[in-house]
Amino acid sequence: MALTPLTRRRLAVFRAHKRGFWALWLFLSLFGLSLFAEFLANDRPLLIRFEGHWYVPVLVDYSEDTFGAGFMPTEADYSEPDVEAAIRAEGWMIWPPIPYRYNTIVKNLPVPAPAPPSWHNLLGTDDQARDVLARVIYGFRLSVLFGFTLTVISSAVGVAAGAVQGFYGGRIDLFFQRFIEIWSGMPQLYLLIILGSVITPSFWILLVFLLLFSWMTLTGVVRAEFLRGRNLDYVRAARALGVSDAAVMWRHILPNAMVATLTFLPFTLSGSVTILSSLDFLGFGLPPGAPSLGELVAQGKNNLQAPWLGISAFCVLGGMLTLLVFIGEAVRDAFDPRRTSV
Repeated sequence: MALTPLTRRRLAVFRAHKRGFWALWLFLSLFGLSLFAEFLANDRPLLIRFEGHWYVPVLVDYSEDTFGAGFMPTEADYSEPDVEAAIRAEGWMIWPPIPYRYNTIVKNLPVPAPAPPSWHNLLGTDDQARDVLARVIYGFRLSVLFGFTLTVISSAVGVAAGAVQGFYGGRIDLFFQRFIEIWSGMPQLYLLIILGSVITPSFWILLVFLLLFSWMTLTGVVRAEFLRGRNLDYVRAARALGVSDAAVMWRHILPNAMVATLTFLPFTLSGSVTILSSLDFLGFGLPPGAPSLGELVAQGKNNLQAPWLGISAFCVLGGMLTLLVFIGEAVRDAFDPRRTSV
């Protein structure tokens, strides 16, 4: 499909914004690697060759008695010396670059946890003897996926609400605005504390709860675009020809409204990541043990004698949010109608 001249101009402006262009590629590269976290950081081998048979523990669960009749029929722990010796006696195995998952307890530390960085734990361990680098990789993936999901769903709901308000106006717009004013004044943190005392928050419970309030971010922008666009001549002509309201909103007004909306998305994504990290830092986020960057920040605050915890959390969160801001600036310039040239 051929690109329109307007789309080509926007892409050229985006590529000309070097900082945002390279930030996008760096962010996508890091996120792409984090999607394969199980193959980068895991306490299970990637591949085992044992007695002429192939095993893939990173994908399939095997019991210990698979590798010897003297073992128990329980899930294999490949870090156990006896299991490892039995496998290597009849074959070999390939480990991931980081032989720990986000919840793996590192054994035989030379000092009490939190242990400082070493060749075995490049970013050290936290106060529960878990590898920090492994938790950072899994936590980065979880934060980005949570932010993406919340941004996409909240944007869709917000755009739909703003479109209905702006297109119909009148009492619908009036009542909707009063509802938004009341709903936005609800104390989110107190409600989350009450929710956390009743049920244990999970990924999806937090997502649904934050979605109840985050959809209002783009409503005002889309509402203003629809209020302006509904009085344009081509919209009036379409309605006079009998085109349905849904078709007019979808085909004629929404594409113009999306220009302003798309410029907000990278900043909305960074805000979603920040919200999750803040809740985890305060202890009202994901369940204990989850790979959370906010929980790593809290550990850095509680263990000032282990500066590698706070430094790791600051670098990862700060780097992620900086990349998203740079991408947002490039997107904003690309959709700026005043940028007529690269």
